[in-house]
Amino acid sequence: MKRAAPYNRDEALEAAMTLFWDKGFHATSLKDLEAALKMKPGSIYAAFGSKEGLFLEALKRYYDMSRANFEAQMNAAPSTMDGIVAHLRSYATMPEGHPKAQACMLFKTVVDTRSTDPKIAETSRGYLTSMRDAMAGLFRKAIEDGEIRADADPDRLARLLQADITAIRFELHQGTDRVSLSRLADDMAEEFDRLRQVSSSGKVAGT
Repeated sequence: MKRAAPYNRDEALEAAMTLFWDKGFHATSLKDLEAALKMKPGSIYAAFGSKEGLFLEALKRYYDMSRANFEAQMNAAPSTMDGIVAHLRSYATMPEGHPKAQACMLFKTVVDTRSTDPKIAETSRGYLTSMRDAMAGLFRKAIEDGEIRADADPDRLARLLQADITAIRFELHQGTDRVSLSRLADDMAEEFDRLRQVSSSGKVAGT
């Protein structure tokens, strides 16, 4: 009997993540997965247990990747608010075909599975909450560093930032023209830029 070809788990999960991100959980068929992962159905089930199991692993990969990339960008910025403003503006210059030039996989998953697969939807909501908590942590740091007012609400600002990122990525997904996208990114960035606390000397705190 011919043995199934060996598979690379990371490569398989990357292919599954890309496919699920594009088509969603329900619209992705087993034949789609066979083609993308280059694996037979029996091998897919042996490796991941079920389509749901594969999807949840792919969703975790997406979350881990997104959070690591976001944190790396924030850590490389001169200050917390510089990082947030630059992150929002970066979407306007994102090249066509870039993975992030489409709606967030976590958001798409909640919409796709909210009424049909509660476990998947709840997992995705949990990741979105975790990302928002990380953003709230950034605003707390901005307060500690004197970049924004001490009475600013980190949780409220984090919710606003996450909503802005979701909205601008949806515009990218829709193919909004670059001029309109750039204006939207500037409006969003300037809203956060105005939060910076200005000292009596006229300089922005933390600069």
